[in-house]
Amino acid sequence: MFSILESITVGFSQIFYECIHMQHHKGNADRPDEHGETIDWISIYKHGHEGEAEHPLKYTFFSFFREDPKTVFKELKRKNPREAFWGIFELASFVTTFVILGILNWHYICFLLPFYYFGHCLSYLNGYYRHYGGNPDEPIAWGVSTYSKLYNWTWFFNGYHAEHHFRPKVHWTRMQVFRDQILEQQRAAGVRVIKVPHALGFLDPDLPRVNRPFRRRRLRRHRLESEPAS
Repeated sequence: MFSILESITVGFSQIFYECIHMQHHKGNADRPDEHGETIDWISIYKHGHEGEAEHPLKYTFFSFFREDPKTVFKELKRKNPREAFWGIFELASFVTTFVILGILNWHYICFLLPFYYFGHCLSYLNGYYRHYGGNPDEPIAWGVSTYSKLYNWTWFFNGYHAEHHFRPKVHWTRMQVFRDQILEQQRAAGVRVIKVPHALGFLDPDLPRVNRPFRRRRLRRHRLESEPAS
């Protein structure tokens, strides 16, 4: 019931979202294969060129139109037909709700659509800088972290994204302790750390240029700015 309520409120099936999230962790923002496909459906490299990340503006504003519920449904149905059914039910529930409210007052749709679209864009912007500058070939450096205390206190330590991808089963309350345990490994691997929250990643003073080849970028190791959490 909570999942259905949240799906209607947010405007997207939570079961579908969980499937996309799990697929994201399977691919970990991987580069396209020889056929141009990525395991991670929302990889920042999927629509890039020559193994490079896509431009942040294009990724932010175009990704909404690339969402493919059919692919998600097929994956859900393959793993659990019951989950696939409930995912479709959640999609139908929020679409029906939006249509009914739009019929009752057409101003509702005019108000909803731009915020619905730009809300998705903000989510993709946030996701882009969770991986931009990371190393898709190095598990410990798959993600990009930020250790702003206010951001992490208010967002359940969401800034520890490199740690989350390296060990996704570690609970958010253990992220600081876990990072202290692998700090030297992170430094050796050149894990990227930004000073601002992910959604403001474009403001980071040490931001790599979008079109710079990754191999050249690797020559310049990004120093971890923060000290151990403990």
